[in-house]
Amino acid sequence: MEFKIIEWVGEELLPYVDKVAELRIEVFREFPYLYEGDLAYEKTYLDVYLKSSNSLVIGVLHEDRLIGASTALPLFDESEEFKTPFVTAGYDLSKIFYFGESIILPEYRGNKLGHEFFRRREDFARKALVDLRYTCFCAVIRPDNHPLRPPKYKPLDSFWSRLGYEKSSRLNVQYKWQDIDKSVEDFKNMNVWLKKF
Repeated sequence: MEFKIIEWVGEELLPYVDKVAELRIEVFREFPYLYEGDLAYEKTYLDVYLKSSNSLVIGVLHEDRLIGASTALPLFDESEEFKTPFVTAGYDLSKIFYFGESIILPEYRGNKLGHEFFRRREDFARKALVDLRYTCFCAVIRPDNHPLRPPKYKPLDSFWSRLGYEKSSRLNVQYKWQDIDKSVEDFKNMNVWLKKF
């Protein structure tokens, strides 16, 4: 397959916000996120990237269709939910780059796009933060016996480990959204994965 990869920095994302929002809603319905998406909420979420002059959103097109996206920005530009655990643990936010998500439609997975997302975001982080110490991301915690867990589901822990990321024993983020099998939002626990530079 041939893909076109585009990078949007800060406000360059604006013309593509709806497409990225729709892709997030579609992919995050899957396990383990099980997210009952909402376009208005998504636009508010993505506004953080529009406001940050050092944010990066990577888009992947196949025949003019957005089939993948990945996000990153300095942690100090993120929302309080993500910053607070780092501040409490004594980290310097000015030295950390946060990776929001990497999403790819199921039929396009297995084409090394995940590797490309990490490589491009890490390269961008090195240029954006002169004194970069860490890149990081969060992953939702779901029990092995969750009723909506697919029988053949494989977590990405080994992939992340091969890229140099380690699950933190000190950092845990709580973030709220509504699951597809629930009627209200609730808080989810999320592991933080860190890579030191």
